[in-house]
Amino acid sequence: MPPEDDLLAGALDLTGRITTASNATFFGTIDGVAVVYKPVAGESPLWDFPDGDLASREVAAYLVSQTFGWNVVPRTWLRDGPMGPGMVQLWQDADPEQDAVDLVSSDAVPDDWRRVLEGRDENDRLVSLIHEDTTALRRMAVFDIVVNNADRKGAHILPMSDGHRHGVDHGLTFHTDHKLRTVLWGWIGDELSADELAGIDRVSAALDGDLGDILAGLLTPAELAALAARCDRLRTRARFPEPEGEMPAVPWPLF
Repeated sequence: MPPEDDLLAGALDLTGRITTASNATFFGTIDGVAVVYKPVAGESPLWDFPDGDLASREVAAYLVSQTFGWNVVPRTWLRDGPMGPGMVQLWQDADPEQDAVDLVSSDAVPDDWRRVLEGRDENDRLVSLIHEDTTALRRMAVFDIVVNNADRKGAHILPMSDGHRHGVDHGLTFHTDHKLRTVLWGWIGDELSADELAGIDRVSAALDGDLGDILAGLLTPAELAALAARCDRLRTRARFPEPEGEMPAVPWPLF
């Protein structure tokens, strides 16, 4: 892996575009290292996220992930590119043979998976949205609560061959209002583990130091205050929350 300076200054060569993304998203390489590039100029304005830009929120999410110490978000940074400043993230080769989230017949839910919701498919068959019950996915769910992720689709979870799970696409995060929309609701009411509580403590402490100083250049003061408050609230309750408010609890589409 090239050092940080090379990733910041090396030539960013575009090799393709992800046409299904709602904002301009490109494949590229820096000194042979595969990356994803999302230029700020390619972002579509959002009425409910009027402050700053999505690229900065993606980088802020990475920094919080690093503070948790769980490697949820792949290495992400801001830099200039062929279409101007934007977010760059290390590309991850997900294992096509694995699914961390799935939609299955309701009578075929594995015993060791968590059921999120039920509905009917186009043939009027009862189906269930489910996800695996693993430490890696629990950590991602805790991370999403803290950063207030409004868009945790199943496709935004990358299952790696070694069992690790990466989360991507964190532009819709850190809002001051409750915005949590996720497919990871399978642990509602369960107690947080000692490991999960310790992770929240690391973020809370870092917000009063270097992390808070860096995030101040990426988020608004109100968003930073809301982030700290979410950490405090989740730490006090020490349980996975249930959906709240009138907004949908899951994103659409689910994947």
